[in-house]
Amino acid sequence: MKNDIETRVSRKLMWRIIPFVMLLYFISFLDRVNVGFAAITMNKALGLSPTAFGLGGGLFFIGYFLFEVPSNLILHKVGARIWIARVMVTWGLISAISAFAVGPNSFYVLRFLLGVAEAGFFPGIILYLSLWFPAKQRAVAAAWFMAAAPISVALGSPLSGAIMQMPSVFGLADWQMLYIIEAAPAVILGFVVLKFLTDKPEQAKWLDDDEREWLVARLKSEADAKKGGHGHTASAWRALKDMRVLTLALIYFGTSAGLYTLGLWAPLMIREFGFTPFQTGLLTGVPSVVAVVAMVLWARHSDRRGERTWHVVIPCVLACVGFLLAGNATTALFVVLSLVVVNVGISSAKAPLWAMPSTFLSGAGAAAGIAMINSLGNLGGFVGPFAIGWLKSVTGGYTAGLYVVAGTLAISAIVTLMLSRQTCLHAGVAKPSHGG
Repeated sequence: MKNDIETRVSRKLMWRIIPFVMLLYFISFLDRVNVGFAAITMNKALGLSPTAFGLGGGLFFIGYFLFEVPSNLILHKVGARIWIARVMVTWGLISAISAFAVGPNSFYVLRFLLGVAEAGFFPGIILYLSLWFPAKQRAVAAAWFMAAAPISVALGSPLSGAIMQMPSVFGLADWQMLYIIEAAPAVILGFVVLKFLTDKPEQAKWLDDDEREWLVARLKSEADAKKGGHGHTASAWRALKDMRVLTLALIYFGTSAGLYTLGLWAPLMIREFGFTPFQTGLLTGVPSVVAVVAMVLWARHSDRRGERTWHVVIPCVLACVGFLLAGNATTALFVVLSLVVVNVGISSAKAPLWAMPSTFLSGAGAAAGIAMINSLGNLGGFVGPFAIGWLKSVTGGYTAGLYVVAGTLAISAIVTLMLSRQTCLHAGVAKPSHGG
């Protein structure tokens, strides 16, 4: 009977929550990285050098960094439904306004404001999933949610490329139309969130009474067991000072540097081989298709084994190797194959990594800690793209910048191993599924 309820609840959680939050992240990620396609013509129109484009692309993460923790603490107070709706509407509006940038300075300001608007979305959803899914399902739930990023690249890249080849409407340039068209779904979905999202399991009318009671009891039991464990943190202030949080942020830094290097620079790298915007979109999307399959299978394996450390280390090393290969690529085929390796590595590392914080954080501590990991880690999204742009201006090629990003992923792998060798951290982080 218990297993029957568990199966039913698991199925309902996966079908009710995951497809919707995947859709939200799909749109979020599309609006975050479509600047890579807009750059095909926007850079010349706005007078952006490679360094200026890399700086503007990365400024998103400075705004994100500054407002991430406050945003997630507000979400913890007011609930995900209201706050995620606010986030989506504001980021959609600012993304649309980006179409009216007139030069480097306005481009910088709008990218910064887009980061401010979107701050709290990703860690808010990670926190939200931890409030609904029992521990042994958490990596798979996170993997499906985060699969929306490579899916966004796989489907969004050809879409962005096609929009860039549309006839002009109202005298708008192709890159302006791209921003406006792809921003509209975020605003619309913001209002859908208010109707569809349920803040916590106790309010889930879409669960039967016995299912709701079982889920609430299971999550409470896990929370109580966690509180009795060594090193548990429920205080927001303690979470912000917790070395485990800061260490996970450093690990996440490398994966973010890799992810947003792909998002912002991959279209321009592939475009250099003479492809049209639409062809560039198709080729940019190919690595992401493989990554979706790999990340879900890898997360399932991590959950089954109850192991996180090596499930983070191995993908980080793989992504590092992929960037080194891309730095030596001389043909379009070699570039795309290298990006497949990078995509699989970065995507596969994320779900096991994000299963770690909820094993030693709860309540306000989880809200603050998860946001801190994401905000500090996402500074890699500034460093990676900026390093590529600056070093391209200096050297004339992508190789040096790609080597720098490969180095950040090597550091992520090494730090993960160091983390697992700390006795108290190993108990709280390395094998979270055992806590359930």
